[in-house]
Amino acid sequence: MERIERVIRGCGKRAAFIPFLNAGDPTLEASFELFRGVLAAGADVVEIGLPYSDPLADGPVIQASALRSLRAGFSLPKAFDLTRQLRDVTDKALVLFTYVNPLLQYGPDRFFRDAAAAGADGAIVPDLPFEESGPVRQAADRHGVALIPLVTPTSGRDRIARICEAARGFVYCVSSLGVTGERALLSERVREMVAEARSHTRLPVAVGFGVSTPAQAADIAGYADGVIVGSALIRRLEDALAAVPGATRVLTGASGDAGMPLADQPVAAAEVSRLVTVVAGFARELNDALV
Repeated sequence: MERIERVIRGCGKRAAFIPFLNAGDPTLEASFELFRGVLAAGADVVEIGLPYSDPLADGPVIQASALRSLRAGFSLPKAFDLTRQLRDVTDKALVLFTYVNPLLQYGPDRFFRDAAAAGADGAIVPDLPFEESGPVRQAADRHGVALIPLVTPTSGRDRIARICEAARGFVYCVSSLGVTGERALLSERVREMVAEARSHTRLPVAVGFGVSTPAQAADIAGYADGVIVGSALIRRLEDALAAVPGATRVLTGASGDAGMPLADQPVAAAEVSRLVTVVAGFARELNDALV
């Protein structure tokens, strides 16, 4: 049993908590501490977002986060360095969240080789159509990285069956149509979609996209194996960043003192600690709701 499945199954009757944060937001050093914070708050699997300039599946909160990271000097090799650092401090599952364009530009075989060497257990590529995913899945399999598929409210039973049969790690059920982002209500189709996926796979089934509150997380935990939360966590990070001295520079990526680039001006340690307290505090609320 691979690490992702083992960790989620190890939660027993409690749903796994799967938070998403972008690598490098607001800096690589700060994001490492933020990931450590959500792990300490109870994360079972961590999704490490690899920022991209055209994130088709992401709403405005995660898009803004990705831009902060890119302006701070993010690159794929740095994301692998961050993953390696996290692997050194946790035995929880680490999953990379990327898009097909940067993956193909980097080269699938090279990408999964470097991901595996860094300690990543899986990868999610939301804009990779299942029908075209064979070569990428084969490259992932060669290096022991689980290519985690997505099913949506419009996938249809036959397509869900095919996707689940080829799944690795877990099956990601998208709760809502459209892009990521906080929602007051989730699709009534989600529970049915989870049951349909479970009928075609022995892997865990997790739900994400739009999960915003501990109450929503608790509801999903009643019928899914895992709950994925991204935008709600990153919004709290953004709100906390707004109170950081020089917040305009941090939030917009503008050059700072003496024309120094943002990447050369890390957020002060005391401010990083405050960011971690805010984000990890909400992560703990979400995790506590999954009992």
